[in-house]
Amino acid sequence: MLVDATVLATAPDRWRTRLDQRLRLLPYVALAASTVMAVLARDTAEVPREPLQVSFAAVTVTVAWLLAWRERRRFLAVFFVGLLALNALLIWTNALYGFFAWTGFLFVQYALRGRWRLLGAASVGVCTGVSQVRGAWVPAQWGTITVVIALNVVIGTAMTYLAIVTQGHHVRRADLVQELEAANGKLAAALEENAALHARLVTQAREAGVLDERQRLAGEIHDVLAQGLTGIVTQLEAAGQAAGRPADRDRHLETAKQLARDGLAEARRSVRALRPRPLDAASLPQALAEVVDGWSARHGVAAEMISTGTVQPLLPEIEATLLRTAQEALANVARHAGARRVALTLSYLEDLVTLDVRDDGSGFDPSAPRAEREEGGFGLTAMQERVRRIAGTCEIESEPGAGTAVSVCVPAIPLGAAA
Repeated sequence: MLVDATVLATAPDRWRTRLDQRLRLLPYVALAASTVMAVLARDTAEVPREPLQVSFAAVTVTVAWLLAWRERRRFLAVFFVGLLALNALLIWTNALYGFFAWTGFLFVQYALRGRWRLLGAASVGVCTGVSQVRGAWVPAQWGTITVVIALNVVIGTAMTYLAIVTQGHHVRRADLVQELEAANGKLAAALEENAALHARLVTQAREAGVLDERQRLAGEIHDVLAQGLTGIVTQLEAAGQAAGRPADRDRHLETAKQLARDGLAEARRSVRALRPRPLDAASLPQALAEVVDGWSARHGVAAEMISTGTVQPLLPEIEATLLRTAQEALANVARHAGARRVALTLSYLEDLVTLDVRDDGSGFDPSAPRAEREEGGFGLTAMQERVRRIAGTCEIESEPGAGTAVSVCVPAIPLGAAA
């Protein structure tokens, strides 16, 4: 059967295209063969026929009709009706043209649409059946005539229906192939886009890691080196003022040496991203108590550390942040507050841990520009950034002459939760 050109354009099987091109020549071959048989059987009385001149005239018109038609949808039905009429004319001139009439089934699929194809196939079956029984038009044989025509109609209609179903399968397969190709194209584009996005994410993650490491090192340098150097300078100045008191001078010098050793050790641990030394062999409350006692002894300021709640080991990052925050708060008290008393409270709640550092020093105005209240301007900012990195909060309350309170709240993530 001929197949619509749109189907041929999308069908994946190239052999179907070549076969269809060859089938287009079949009507001409069948018409020529029928004409040759009609000429050879001109002296046979058994073949119903008209004079050859009439047959030749009908053949000429048929060839012209086949050559003149165009592949335009609106003219295809007219072409098929004219072809049926010419088939009937040729069969009337000679019954052997029934062989050509069979080629009408080739045009049914192409020229008609929907149920009209089945009607067209039935019409062609009538023509072929008539060619087979022409010359037997007597009442005694009408039953045979009816059976022969009916068989041709049934066979032709069944073949057409099978061709319709087959073509539908090819069309659906071609559509599926197109959809798969489109999906593959979209998938390839998506993969390329994802690859580019992945590359950007990797770059951003690398840059974020570098920035986070820089911030960590900056905080560690401030918390360890700056605080240590500040303490050393303070002790050396005190030693210089105690020149007439050898015992006090030696004590301040020894303290400065110890601060230098501790600072060097902590600097090395910071570069290697290790936990602060006080947390190595002690719990967080014990490490804070050690820091508070050492700070109080160095600066001569009364300080106490209070712990409430059930103590539990936390993630190293959380404990290190709380320890560094306490160290920074105490360093700020020593540098700026002039306090006489400091209280540090560590509270273990159900899902939070809080750290409060309060002093009775001179205080400051939190709304004032940072440069007016900090030398170097990094202490409070570093403290707050360090706490925010572990999803915590850091609030600072202070008034001139009323002391300062630093309140830190971080999530209480147990050490076992890291697994």
